Amino acid sequence: MHVYEVLRRPVVTEKNTLLATQNKFMFEVCDDANKRQIKEAVEKAFKVNVVSVNVIRVPGKMRRAGRRRGMTPEWKKAVVTLQPGQKIELFEGV
Repeated sequence: MHVYEVLRRPVVTEKNTLLATQNKFMFEVCDDANKRQIKEAVEKAFKVNVVSVNVIRVPGKMRRAGRRRGMTPEWKKAVVTLQPGQKIELFEGV
């Protein structure tokens, strides 16, 4: 898997903006990516040093639209912890 295929998008929520004060940033990642690939992708894309990576699989939820019922797809997210003093500018000012 290519390095730039690992990261899909940053996850920007109220909770994640509070995590940014602790040098933790959250990304949606490819389902096949492991911690080593995620660390390499973040370091190469943003030129920072990653201390740790925590991976969470988010299950799909049942949704309804009128009579129709369906499931949202499950996805994978990663919480990346950076070295103190480093930050990702993508999350600043959001």
